[in-house]
Amino acid sequence: MGGAVVDDSLTGVPAPDGGWGWAVLFGGFVITGFSYAFPKAVSVFFKELMKEFEIGYSDAAWISSILLAMLYGTGPLCSVCVNRFGCRPVMFVGGLFASLGMVAASFCRSIIEVYLTTGVITGLGLALNFQPSLIMLNRYFDKRRPLANGLAAAGSPVFLCALSPLGQLLQDHYGWRGGFLILGGLLLNCCVCAALMRPLEPPRKAGVEVAPRRPARRLLDFSVFRDRGFVIYALAASIMVLGLFVPPVFVVSYAKDMGTPDTQAAFLLTVLGFIDIFARPTAGLITGLQRVRPYSVYLFSFAMFFNAVADLGGSTATSYGGLVVFCIFFGISYGMVGALQFEVLMAIVGTQKFSSAIGLVLLLEAMAVLIGPPSGGKLLDATHVYQYVFILAGAEVLCASLVLLLGNFLYRKTGPAETPASEAATAGEELKQTPADGPVDAREVECFLKGEPEKNGEAIANPETSV
Repeated sequence: MGGAVVDDSLTGVPAPDGGWGWAVLFGGFVITGFSYAFPKAVSVFFKELMKEFEIGYSDAAWISSILLAMLYGTGPLCSVCVNRFGCRPVMFVGGLFASLGMVAASFCRSIIEVYLTTGVITGLGLALNFQPSLIMLNRYFDKRRPLANGLAAAGSPVFLCALSPLGQLLQDHYGWRGGFLILGGLLLNCCVCAALMRPLEPPRKAGVEVAPRRPARRLLDFSVFRDRGFVIYALAASIMVLGLFVPPVFVVSYAKDMGTPDTQAAFLLTVLGFIDIFARPTAGLITGLQRVRPYSVYLFSFAMFFNAVADLGGSTATSYGGLVVFCIFFGISYGMVGALQFEVLMAIVGTQKFSSAIGLVLLLEAMAVLIGPPSGGKLLDATHVYQYVFILAGAEVLCASLVLLLGNFLYRKTGPAETPASEAATAGEELKQTPADGPVDAREVECFLKGEPEKNGEAIANPETSV
C-alpha cells in the first residue's frame, strides 16, 4: 500500500520462500484484512452516527473517505519511517495508533472529532502497518511471491465478511460507542502481527558472517511520468477510484432505506466479501495463463467495464433480493479489479520503478477517494434517491475503463516516446551485464509491458492486487 517504498532489505540475504515466512504471511493476511475491510465495515455505523450528530449522508461518508485517503496517501511518510526505524517498530506504533483512534472516537462529542480520531489517527495507524507488512512479505518470498501476495490479498474479503456483521452485532448490543471501543481493542492485534515481522539475518559460512550489501536508498522516482503508458494508467485509475468505493459504502444504507432489518442489510457486505474471496485468486489465475497474459491491460479495462455495469444494474434494484444479486456481480468485478490493477502497473513500469510508481499512483488516488463517497452523499442529500448514486458511480468507472482502453489503443498506434540518450546508454550497459531474454511477442508488450527480470528486494507487490 502506500507507495514510494524503499526496500532497504539486505540484498545478499536470499528469500527463504517458506519457514518463518508463513508466519509473516499470516501477519500480512491480518493486516491486509484490517486495512481494506475497515473503511467499508465502518459504514454499518452510519445510521446511528447520523442520528447522534444530526448530520447527512455526505457528512457520514467522510469517515470512510478519510480512512481510505490516509491509507492511500501516506506512502512517502511510511517509507521514511521504515527507512529510519525498520518495519517492526513502525508496525508496533501503527497498531497503537489504529487502536487509539477507535477508542478515542467512542468518546467523541462531534462529527469533526470522529473525523480526526477514526479517520486520521486510525487511518494513519493502518497505513503504518500495511506498507511494512508488504515489504516484509517481499523479503521472505521470491519464487512463491505471487502465491504469498494472493493469500495475503484474501484477507480483505475475509475480514469484510467478518467485520460487517460483527459491527452490526456490536451496535445492536452496545451502541456505536461501545462498538467503536471494542473494535479499537481488536485493532491491537496489529501489534501482534508486528511481532511476527522478524528481520532476516545474513547467511553464515564456516562460522563467518557474510556482510551483504545494501541497495542505494531512493524515496521517489518521478521519471515514471515520462512513460505515457504510466500517465494513461494513472489517469484511468484516479477516475476509477471516484466511483469504485461508493457502492460498498452506501449499499447497507440503501437496504435499510427499503425497510430491510439492520442485520440483513449488513449481510450484504458479507455476500460481497464472500464472492470477492474467490474472485481475486481466480482472476489472478486466469491472468497468469500464457494466452491471456498478453492482454492483461484489456482484461483490466473489461474488469472496470464489468464493475460499471454492475453499478448501473444495482441502480435498478427495488428489493433486498435485487441488492443481493447486485452484491454478487459487484463482488466478482471488484475482485477482478483488485487482482489486476497492480499487476498491470508492474507490467507498465517494470519492477525497478514499481515501488515509486505505486506510491505516486496511490497519492493521486487518495485525492479521488476524498471526493468519491462524499460526492455520492451530496447527491443523495439533494435527491434522496439511492439509484442516482449508483448511476454516478457506474458512470465514473465506465469512463475510467474507456480511458484505459482508448489510451492503450492510441498509444499502440503512435508508439512509445523515444528514449533519451542517457537512458538508452544506461539500458545498453545493463543489457551487457544481463543475459538477453528471448524474443517477445509484440502482442505481449502491448507497448506497456517491460521485459525485466524480477530480483528479490527490487519491487514490492501490493496484496490489494487491492482496495
